Amino acid sequence: NRDLSLNLTGDVIASLCDRHRGVGADGLLAVEPAEKDGDFRMRYYNADGGEAEMCGNGARCFARFINRLHDDSLTCVKFETMAGMISGEFEGDQVRINMSAPHDLKMAQELSVAGDQLTVHSVNTGVPHAVVMVEDIDSVDVRGWGAGLRYHEAFAPKGTNANFAKVIAPGQISIRTYERGVEDETLACGTGMVACALIHHELTGAASPVSVRVKGGDTLRIGFREVAPHQYEEVTLFGPADFVFQGTVNV
Repeated sequence: NRDLSLNLTGDVIASLCDRHRGVGADGLLAVEPAEKDGDFRMRYYNADGGEAEMCGNGARCFARFINRLHDDSLTCVKFETMAGMISGEFEGDQVRINMSAPHDLKMAQELSVAGDQLTVHSVNTGVPHAVVMVEDIDSVDVRGWGAGLRYHEAFAPKGTNANFAKVIAPGQISIRTYERGVEDETLACGTGMVACALIHHELTGAASPVSVRVKGGDTLRIGFREVAPHQYEEVTLFGPADFVFQGTVNV
């Protein structure tokens, strides 16, 4: 939408993201002209048509798409988001996203969720995330606990994304994510990976980078630098972004 000619209403976005009647997606990214110092502006919309501040994996895809528009000639790109300025660097089909600084870190909140008592950690990595550490990642009630956390009064009024993480080894975790706006489990969530990696570091002291395996099977690397207790800078998300198809649709 570089000339801002598309009228991307919530209904249009939801219909495009519909997996039965549309293209099918977890969300929609719009390329728009920069308003400040970025090369472009990234607008991210959830599958329900609502706009969100940031999407980590979306940012990797956005950066890779911008590079393709430039015949893969770029080494880096910076773009504006509702969560702040984001930059991307390219290594073949791999993209490293330099994230905005996380904030609102809260550890060990004891919450009643879907009839269970959970120890919940939370942090905003561009969008809000709750993190629960579990022993068995495969048996987690992601929909039940996820929806319970997403709408929990502790995260009112906007709600939160919900992540469940298991430690595989020091510096290696496996996660599953219930995404706000999708209202279901997704195969991967970049900002959720960052949140879980930071919580893993908070709980264990694991060094940067932390490897995070997601339900979709990919493993990405999260880098960070702790500049003061519970304060982080130079947060990066590194992993592949692949082109699946190109098409035309009337909106």
